[in-house]
Amino acid sequence: MSDKSLADGKILQSVVDGVGVITFNNPDKRNAMSLEMWEGLGEALIALRDDPDVRVVILVGAGDKAFVSGADISQFEKTRHNAEASEEYSRRSAAQRALLADYPKPTIACIRGFCLGGGMQVAMLTDIRISGASGQFGIPAAKLGIAYGYEGLRHLVSLVGPSWARLIMYTGMRIDSTEALRIGLVDRVLPDAELWDATMEIARTISGNAPLAIKAAKITIAQVLKDPADRDIAAIKQIGIDCMDSADFREGRSAFMEKRKPKFKGR
Repeated sequence: MSDKSLADGKILQSVVDGVGVITFNNPDKRNAMSLEMWEGLGEALIALRDDPDVRVVILVGAGDKAFVSGADISQFEKTRHNAEASEEYSRRSAAQRALLADYPKPTIACIRGFCLGGGMQVAMLTDIRISGASGQFGIPAAKLGIAYGYEGLRHLVSLVGPSWARLIMYTGMRIDSTEALRIGLVDRVLPDAELWDATMEIARTISGNAPLAIKAAKITIAQVLKDPADRDIAAIKQIGIDCMDSADFREGRSAFMEKRKPKFKGR
């Protein structure tokens, strides 16, 4: 699949070594998200989801100042000036967030600089968050008079717990990458100069593993996080059966016995 440019060039989509890359490319505004960028993100996610050669997707911000610095507030007078307009904005951007929340392939956020508001929401929806030392995190909703939605706060609470979620939300404070790592908001912190190569190394490692086994882990962990009454135990059981009956499981056993690197096909 060739590289693609979406949302007037503000969302870029490419594939490197079986790794899909989506770049938020609005560096003049520190990659602040417009409605068009949300919709471009959705298009890129669908294209990479449906590309059989892509096994993992990285989300990254252009430049060295920001991952995503939040919503493009200059659009608010037009798109979020009252409850009705804000509801429409939320509906249109929520569809793209739902795509990321239920994404069948592993996702990684590669974070430099500002990761604020809607940027935190995007990062929290990915499976793994890797930050450069320059990472700055926060949700300034209380400083703007915005109610941050249920899904965003559910993810925040699941990562950092209710007390830290309250501190972040009530104060609108920013925390640095060291604090973000300590409270569980990000999984690793690296020097900015090493960030991209290290993120690609993790993505390539994932890409080389058995896709069905990763899918099983992704499905099962997602169900663990749900309330017991809402868990789809049948889906967990089915993906377990699919793994045990797969050609990849046979390949994994053969490769182990033959002391060679397995070649997984995802079936």
